[in-house]
Amino acid sequence: MQLDTTPPWDDVRNYIDGDWRAPSEEGLDVVNPTTGETISYVGFSSDEEVDEAVRAGQAAFEEWRKTPVEERIQPLFALKELLEEHHDDLARVLVQEHGKTLAEARGELRRGIENVEVACGIPSMMQAGHLPNAAPEIDETAVRKPLGVFAAITPFNFPGMIPLWFLPYAVATGNSFVLKPSEQDPVVAQRLFELMEEAGFPDGVVQLVNGGVDTVNALLDHEGIEGASFVGSTPVARTIYERAAKSGKRVQAQGGAKNHVIVTESADLDFAAEKTVSSACACAGERCLANDVVVVDESVYDEFAQRVVDVAKNQTVGDGLDEDTDIGALISADHESNVRDMIATGVDEGAELLVDGRDVEVEERPDGNFLGPTVFGDLDPEMTLAREETFGPVLGLLPVADVEEAIDVLNRSDFGNAASLFTASGADARKVRHEADVGNLGVNAGTAAPMAFFHFGGWKDSFFGDLHAQGDDMIRFYTDEMVYIERWPDA
Repeated sequence: MQLDTTPPWDDVRNYIDGDWRAPSEEGLDVVNPTTGETISYVGFSSDEEVDEAVRAGQAAFEEWRKTPVEERIQPLFALKELLEEHHDDLARVLVQEHGKTLAEARGELRRGIENVEVACGIPSMMQAGHLPNAAPEIDETAVRKPLGVFAAITPFNFPGMIPLWFLPYAVATGNSFVLKPSEQDPVVAQRLFELMEEAGFPDGVVQLVNGGVDTVNALLDHEGIEGASFVGSTPVARTIYERAAKSGKRVQAQGGAKNHVIVTESADLDFAAEKTVSSACACAGERCLANDVVVVDESVYDEFAQRVVDVAKNQTVGDGLDEDTDIGALISADHESNVRDMIATGVDEGAELLVDGRDVEVEERPDGNFLGPTVFGDLDPEMTLAREETFGPVLGLLPVADVEEAIDVLNRSDFGNAASLFTASGADARKVRHEADVGNLGVNAGTAAPMAFFHFGGWKDSFFGDLHAQGDDMIRFYTDEMVYIERWPDA
């Protein structure tokens, strides 16, 4: 099939029980954040449309759960091939509705494809334990069973990848699945479902409903939904967790972050500066793995700060479709304004502004939502920029006496999503590994992004739930175990 990659696009549609249809309620325009142009329109789904999707998922589940696992993964194999075939087309759509660069979009989709690949291994991953002679003449077996209809509410910042953190595992384990993507960039999700339709999933097994807060609440409250996954800000994650749990559902809710880089005196400073700027500014800083507080040993602070300034000033801000662009547009004018307010707060609170990205101009894109990389020095742990998520291309440098103080700064944060350490000392690496309160830790890696066969960690206010996205956690989230106790007295 041919994917439409050139806007303006037709209105975004729902995919319910194998049919494409327009949502019935008023929605909003989808705007290209690079140009300011309207590129599509997304209507919102009513409670009745959500109910129809859930009921279709329940009906499909009754047959899908009984489908042999080897047959269940065949549409995933087909989807993997279709995603590979249309990889660049999807990336171009993603850039035009999100604003990130082509390289970032391609990388995001590659991570999504990796999750489809891992889910194709469900015949092995879904196996549970067996113990002959657990008691006299008794054998016991743990049997994993799917549960029903699951939902995911996914964010704007990775519209191609994050749905694939969940959907492949849900359907491979025998469940049906409903996705509610971000209303800010829903076209990529529709393109993914166009490929899923071609891949051959039975009607009702995978479904797409568009909408806003009311649509989310209808999913969370529906008695036919067994569990929900969410990725977004911490306040919303906490609300999602509480509301879904109150309804007796399984829930995993990935929240916000305030991630730290630790740079020790033994680090390769050039390498650390390059990776630090990339971590903070990639995707215009709109990602939960962005490391935007850099805790630096004071013995190398001045030298490292100068390297960061040099790297930051060398970044190219522009249209994400231009292969030379390093930093694309932010998702919306409102979000750009919020990040600008955070920068102003940093100045007001006395942080040293080393690089100011607020005056950046992109030729031929005067209506785009652009900010250049912004670097603060001499941050204090109590400043707003050191405590609250910025979600923009902003980083702050904070000097400390040693690695012990660096760990203390990191651990004082309310968040515990990720951190990175740059060092040549194995002893320092071991100390941080054992003492840092974070769910993802990278050593001499700018972004601690787990591969698809490991779960995506997150601690403290960065995660609400018990089982994370990706990897074995997904198998446990989407199934429950029956313990089968077997005795044959005449055997």
